[in-house]
Amino acid sequence: MQKQSFNTGWTVNGKPVTLPHDAQISEKRGKDVSNGGHGYFPGGLYTYEKSFTAPAEWEGKTILVEFEGVYKNATISLNGKELCFHPYGYTGFFVELQGLNYGAENTLTVVADNSKLPNSRWYCGSGIYRPVWLHVCEKDGLRPESVKISTVSIDPAVIRIESPVSVKAEVDGISGEGTSFELTIPGAKLWSDETPHLYTAKITAGEGDSVEIPFGIRQITWSNKGLFINGRETLLRGGCVHHDSGILGAATYDESEERRVRILKENGFNAIRSAHNPCSKAMLEACDKYGVYMMDETFDMWYNRKNPFDYGVDFEQCWEADVTSMVERDFNHPSVILYSIGNEVGEPAEAKGLDYGKKMIALCHRLDPSRPVTCGANLMIMGRTAKGDALYKDGEQPGGGKPQKEKDGQNASLMFNIIASFVGSGMNKSANSRKIDEVTTPFLDALDIAGYNYASGRYPLEEKAHPDRVLFGSETFPQDIWKNWQMVKKYPYLVGDFMWTSWDYLGEAGIGAWSYTGGMPFNRPYPWILAGAGVIDILGIPDGSCKYTATVWGLEQNPVIAVKPVNHPGVRVSKSIWRGTNAILSWSWAGCEGNKAEVEVYSDQAQVELLINGKSVGRQKVKECKALFKVKYAPGTVTAVAYDASGRETGRSELQSASGPFGIAVRPEKETVKPGEIVYVPVNVEGANGLVESNADRKVTVTVEGGELLAFGSANPCTEEQYHTGSFTTYYGRALAIVRAGERGTLKVSATGGSASAVAVIAVK
Repeated sequence: MQKQSFNTGWTVNGKPVTLPHDAQISEKRGKDVSNGGHGYFPGGLYTYEKSFTAPAEWEGKTILVEFEGVYKNATISLNGKELCFHPYGYTGFFVELQGLNYGAENTLTVVADNSKLPNSRWYCGSGIYRPVWLHVCEKDGLRPESVKISTVSIDPAVIRIESPVSVKAEVDGISGEGTSFELTIPGAKLWSDETPHLYTAKITAGEGDSVEIPFGIRQITWSNKGLFINGRETLLRGGCVHHDSGILGAATYDESEERRVRILKENGFNAIRSAHNPCSKAMLEACDKYGVYMMDETFDMWYNRKNPFDYGVDFEQCWEADVTSMVERDFNHPSVILYSIGNEVGEPAEAKGLDYGKKMIALCHRLDPSRPVTCGANLMIMGRTAKGDALYKDGEQPGGGKPQKEKDGQNASLMFNIIASFVGSGMNKSANSRKIDEVTTPFLDALDIAGYNYASGRYPLEEKAHPDRVLFGSETFPQDIWKNWQMVKKYPYLVGDFMWTSWDYLGEAGIGAWSYTGGMPFNRPYPWILAGAGVIDILGIPDGSCKYTATVWGLEQNPVIAVKPVNHPGVRVSKSIWRGTNAILSWSWAGCEGNKAEVEVYSDQAQVELLINGKSVGRQKVKECKALFKVKYAPGTVTAVAYDASGRETGRSELQSASGPFGIAVRPEKETVKPGEIVYVPVNVEGANGLVESNADRKVTVTVEGGELLAFGSANPCTEEQYHTGSFTTYYGRALAIVRAGERGTLKVSATGGSASAVAVIAVK
């Protein structure tokens, strides 16, 4: 089997593009074209075409094109003849190229139809947004994803290799042959979040039809005593992540996914929930590499739509194929430890929905007996469904007229956000009643591990109510991390926590934002574009909540200082329940001398002291790993000193202000790249001392020589600027350029803002 990239030489609506490509991100936003869920982006119909020559030697072989993701309703045609229709935008699929003209030119056409909105509760992107591959296979030989490698035991380390055709396999000098056989690996290194060791299996079938498959040797077990990876109790320090790539839109590049996983791991996360759809292959590979556990999720909806044109239209016809696609793709990735069959679906409270849930669980078990099955279950939503008061209830069929005003998915999603915003953390107790317990038990007990969305009030109750149940917080408020983590450590059956969200995302405009312009903290109007909910922003910068979480997890050796913006004196901030604080790691606020400043210090010690320019402004007891100080801002240095219960200093840290003339700095994350590689290039407003200034934002224009500018933007959650234009205003002093390197030589990235400019040169070799 030969595999090659099939990403170049495409056009979309007649314009040349290189895949992956998001056709929606460059569309003109507007308040009348969409809703806040989509980020006020319009949809459209996008026709991709690629002409290629099929070599004569392909005749007699099986030629497959693999699409990792097309959003959505993809129609695939070859030379004008339709081959395939794939509705779901998040699962990969293979198309056999039947009717090729061998030794001649062929035209492959992909029509992605994202014209009917709303069809998602967040920004989805449009078109062929994930990579495409060409596979040339022997007629009766290997097929992609057909060889399965599983761990039989870890002491001794034994793996099983299964294939639909007879194969030879070699792993670390150990070999075997057949359609199903076992190999013992002496002295094997096991895969886990702490030791992500990968092996490569060289698989050969017939005469040279071969493939190399990375895999890890690891074992998952679970009970009411906990979750165990290779026999070691493991607590999931998790975060939910949407599929988009920030300023790139939905386009998925290997470098982007690896960077995101690496940054999450560096900030203490050891687990990701792919919310609320199967993640990319690139993310799985990055999780394998860095040692991050993956909870891969199928759907945000089942047969009851949350939006008039979403996957609920196709669920009953397509769920089995799409669940199968995810499980078969995930099978050889050691990072995947949980399959989730849905998010906040009310259907399991109904007999029909419970039946579907059990069918999906059984299918996952049949395809892969080694991994537990879960679901992000909102118990309150299931309780309302059981009473006939479902938040998410099917509207009229697409094309059958205007959706019901009060019951369509869009308004239902808004209603849930309204309830959550007003009830706040009290929503965690909304599922504590005996009646909701009775309604949810049949489904939760059918799962291997139950996922609770915003139901932490149930955690202590389950010890007696359901002593055999294993569970985790599949979606939680970030500000609840201290309380939640104490329970995770206390109750063995509670195996982890996944906050909403670990990384900010496009769409669900303003749901997590803290705003100084007023308005309700949900469904914010155009031009809001970002959710504003991530403890790491779309540029990859951690905020105070992120460092607070790491402190609660016991991963910070020294106190951490975060400061709420001090450049809005006297203005009351509008807060969101999906964000614990808007404090950032900055003490650089030009022109704000004398303004009130709220300083948060995170520590797991007994007390912290705060000093400004060497002078103490007080000492506070630490409560729930946090101490708060209200001071007047003065440029210079702010220092936090931590003390244990006996008064002994245990650590200190500081933040400094930018000083000297402010200018533009271009700071590539890599000094050397390969041709075609994607490189991230922060573009900051900095003082002469090299520190970022948070209160001197300016519009910056970026140009590239020796490569291609893919995107340039900031983390501003409310802007009319677009990421594809090359000009954008910094936000708290930061912006980011994403560049694709050209041929060997040099890649030059230049930035100009006002009278300031800067250039960075990257070697391409």
